[in-house]
Amino acid sequence: MPRYNGGFIGTDGLDAPDPPTDVTPTAGNAQVSVAFTAPTDTGTSAITGFVAQVASSGDNYSAGSNTGTSSPIVISSLSNGTSYTAKVWAINAYGTSAPSDASSSFSPAAPRALVFGVGSGRKTNIDVFVIESTGNASDFGDLITAVIGGTSVSSSTRGLSVGGSTSSNDTDTIEFVTIASTGSGSDFGNLTVSRAYFGGGSNSTRGVFFGGYSDNAGGVRYNTIDYVTIASVGNATDFGDMSASFNSNGATASPTRAVQAGGYDGSNRNQIEYVTIANTGNTTDFGDLTVARASLVGCSSDTRGLFAFTGSANIIDYITIASTGNASDFGDLSVSRFDGGATTNNTRAVFCGGNATTGNTPTNVIDFVTIASTGDASDFGDLTASGQVQGACGSDHGGLQ
Repeated sequence: MPRYNGGFIGTDGLDAPDPPTDVTPTAGNAQVSVAFTAPTDTGTSAITGFVAQVASSGDNYSAGSNTGTSSPIVISSLSNGTSYTAKVWAINAYGTSAPSDASSSFSPAAPRALVFGVGSGRKTNIDVFVIESTGNASDFGDLITAVIGGTSVSSSTRGLSVGGSTSSNDTDTIEFVTIASTGSGSDFGNLTVSRAYFGGGSNSTRGVFFGGYSDNAGGVRYNTIDYVTIASVGNATDFGDMSASFNSNGATASPTRAVQAGGYDGSNRNQIEYVTIANTGNTTDFGDLTVARASLVGCSSDTRGLFAFTGSANIIDYITIASTGNASDFGDLSVSRFDGGATTNNTRAVFCGGNATTGNTPTNVIDFVTIASTGDASDFGDLTASGQVQGACGSDHGGLQ
């Protein structure tokens, strides 16, 4: 690392700033975002910038660095799977502070996808795979409750399995797992009402859930929108209402907007609606799908949303999330199917499992597309079992940017 001098002694004493504090790393794919608190004592000159550096062994902070004028600072070109710590220095016109205390250790990792409830019928299986490289999924752990027909959302670190249908009734249960660590689900809290067959989207902090259906309540469809703060376990809170009561819709999100599409309210729908995630309230009309359909899934980069799956076609539609308007044709899945899951790593979308339209045959197919380029899906690999899934989520989807 560069050798910093710590300022000089003048008539007013030490002129360099105090070191930053509370250095907190958030690991990503071959990178880390280093957050910190700027010092209150800036010396005898305003702070002009900060330097963040990482070490992979000992006190040799030369494994990566970057500068910035505020927190956080992102350091790229790190090695996935390697353990690092970070320090931050403050700079003013007279010199550079002493280093901050070292952060806790962190390890960058390639984006992972989780698929909940894998297999024919109601299952607890959770599968995992790395989104940026093709190949078959492997076992991650198990949910507490065997479910189908719910949804999944995630932050960069935590995946949630939400609602769904059990063997006896619909459930309001929300479970969570830590995406970087294999293991079984833990209780998160409850939805405002038990339901199944609905869509969910999330940004880095908040998961939003649209509509649904309940056998418990005599086949009622809901216009309910719930939300949770993903980092904090607890029950869901009312967000607002959709334009009508329906189920079997797909949903996705950018960092600012959650968008839901299609669904079933006695007939298939083509309507697309959205909400601003940070502000509770009712949905606003966005546009229309290329064709009315239900049993959808949604996923996105930070700019483009994709909707796929239906009971009778292999259609993939796309929208530009920031701009209202009708969907456009993207391409086709390799197999027409429904009741699967989808997620992304912000550049690649993967579509997982479900029941094939022909003969209602369960499939373990994983397809993928490059989100920025329209075209048909390509084979990615296979899930550990064939059939419907509860939902899919990932550690690097478009809502996290």
